[in-house]
Amino acid sequence: MKPGKYNMLFFFVLLLVVTVQPVAAQRGRPGGRPAIQRPPAGGGGLNRQPMHGGAVENNDMHNRNVNRNANINNGPRNSNNTNVSGNTVNINVDRSHDVNVVNNRNTMVQRNNIATYGRPPYVYGGARYYCYHPYVYHPYRPFYWGPAWHPWGFFVAALAVTAIVVTVENEKYHYDQGVWYAQSGGGYTVVAAPVGGTVTTIPSNSQTVVVNNVTNNYYGGAFYQKDGTTYKVVPPPAGAVVDNLPEGGEEVKIGNQTYVKIGETYYQPVKVDGKDKYEVTQVESDK
Repeated sequence: MKPGKYNMLFFFVLLLVVTVQPVAAQRGRPGGRPAIQRPPAGGGGLNRQPMHGGAVENNDMHNRNVNRNANINNGPRNSNNTNVSGNTVNINVDRSHDVNVVNNRNTMVQRNNIATYGRPPYVYGGARYYCYHPYVYHPYRPFYWGPAWHPWGFFVAALAVTAIVVTVENEKYHYDQGVWYAQSGGGYTVVAAPVGGTVTTIPSNSQTVVVNNVTNNYYGGAFYQKDGTTYKVVPPPAGAVVDNLPEGGEEVKIGNQTYVKIGETYYQPVKVDGKDKYEVTQVESDK
């Protein structure tokens, strides 16, 4: 063989060796995937790029999941505290205007001589309940005297210019159109009419109630007696029959009878001239 042919054969064998060796190395790994380039010692792998299917990619995915879970767990938790445009709203009830008022000034009763009662009292639990009219039960339905009237406990931020100041036993009240107010935090709260409170006018739709030849005017749960040119708040007179009772009362079961109790005053349901009414009850101890 000529020298030129040897040279060509040698070149062909060398080219075959160079080409086959990397392929053999690639086939030597499972799946034929290239070997992973290990990072140099000393932590130089912090800036490496993830390789598809390799350990670096898996670690990177784990970090992303950890960060995502941390964001979810540490995010704002306001599902139960929706204050704007939500279905759940936190309501803060302002009780700063609550006021403690001695309402028993008009829960005492002007007593009658029991001899004037032509019928025996109802006796139960060590007490005698005197009324002129027989007991006829009907449900307690609070009455509404109109837009200018408010029940006990009603709060207003400001009073009308028609309100006046009335001092009773060194305590200051405000009176307007049959309603009595006591100043409380940031406004005024409706209270029971204080016994002894004197005003020059009362609502024109007050009810006239005559007891023992004494004329009383009844409005919004309060009794007034005229004294010259003024009207003075008095305790409820026993035997007085009124058409309606205000809010703030409660039905109280006493034996077989049910009374409406407002403060410490008991009202017995009665029927007069075919109409449901209430009579101020005189309660005496049976001891």
